[in-house]
Amino acid sequence: MIERRLAELLRQVASGELSPEDAIARLGQYPVELLEYAQVDHLRPLSQGFPEVVLCEGKAPAEAVGICESLERSSGMFLATRADAPMQEALRGRFPAAEVNERARTVYLPPDTAPSITGRGTILVVTAGTSDLGVAEEAVVVARAMGNRVELLADVGVAGIHRLLRRSEELRRAAVVIVVAGMDGALPSVVGGLVRVPVIAVPTSVGYGASFGGIAALLTMLNSCASGVVVVNIDNGFGAAVAASRINHDPAGEGDGS
Repeated sequence: MIERRLAELLRQVASGELSPEDAIARLGQYPVELLEYAQVDHLRPLSQGFPEVVLCEGKAPAEAVGICESLERSSGMFLATRADAPMQEALRGRFPAAEVNERARTVYLPPDTAPSITGRGTILVVTAGTSDLGVAEEAVVVARAMGNRVELLADVGVAGIHRLLRRSEELRRAAVVIVVAGMDGALPSVVGGLVRVPVIAVPTSVGYGASFGGIAALLTMLNSCASGVVVVNIDNGFGAAVAASRINHDPAGEGDGS
């Protein structure tokens, strides 16, 4: 959306339909639109390939709605994460077409034209347990919004390793694997030993007292003996999805993990 607007503006200046001064005036809101409570970066699609994503945590519903309105005007879409029930209700009320994932705590308003699949392969999101699905689904929503083909493989943790091994073909087909696990956090090492593609490990805060809110899983993953495993912060499905999407859009990539 922004690319098209800027290209049309440049075309009008080049053809003489618009003076440079008028073009500058029209660009007044770029690169940043100043709101009372936020500075919305409208050039993010040009610098990073995707509009600014709204972290709802810590914001009032009216503030999140206002930021999303600004992004929708600029790019025709928005993606909001960590949206609790009141935030989801506020965004759904203002944007009836938005897609709300209650488990992932995401609200996504897709563009009028469905985004095409631009990633070179499939991002596979794997969870150790059903309790990890909230973080995993956040990764799924974000990766799909960024133009990737995404598959989800749930509840294949090391307590029943045969569940994972019988799905080895799906692992081998993936271009990038995101592994989401709490408790002992051992699953990324197992997956890392089975595939030759990048593995992004996401520790979750799922577990009993000695898991220390995900710190035990985080330390296990940081000490993985499997090559090619990298780790994001606790419960950070969003960060894992963005990293996986950038890997999957790397033009130097081979296309899949086979």
